[in-house]
Amino acid sequence: MALLAACHSDRNVMPEDHGDMVIQEVHDAHVRRSEYGNLQLELDAPIIQKYEKPKAKTLYKSDRGQRVQLRLYGDNRNIRSIIEASYAISFDDLDIMEAHDSVVVIDFSNGDTIYLEDLIWNSNEDRIYSDHPVRAKNGKRVTEGDGFVSDQRMENMQIIHQRGIIEFDD
Repeated sequence: MALLAACHSDRNVMPEDHGDMVIQEVHDAHVRRSEYGNLQLELDAPIIQKYEKPKAKTLYKSDRGQRVQLRLYGDNRNIRSIIEASYAISFDDLDIMEAHDSVVVIDFSNGDTIYLEDLIWNSNEDRIYSDHPVRAKNGKRVTEGDGFVSDQRMENMQIIHQRGIIEFDD
């Protein structure tokens, strides 16, 4: 009796460095974080992928038209702001999260909707920011700027080098 076996290696299927492989994957995730019974945030992500090497990171990805959404709550359990993006990366060891690709921030306190290319959340610095062009809309006003900065509770949002307020008719 003879047994013949063959193995085929395709470089496009399996990376040569096995250090950057998914170690955990979750679909249709809904995450809540609270402190002392007070809801702080909710995260909805169609796909979450956890990586361990070469650097610990977590990817939050869109799927089938559903985007990654983060809702931040105020003291009275009302939504204070919403951040949406096509995908986000959390660098777990650094306490830094980056949101990328068509980022939208909705500020319920003043009605602003802010459109950005990317957004960086640095927990150690208590800061959320972007160094790329920003466009904000509030009613009939459109404002542009060179960047964005806020505290991590999204209570003190500012557009850097704000300019170009435009009134338009609906």
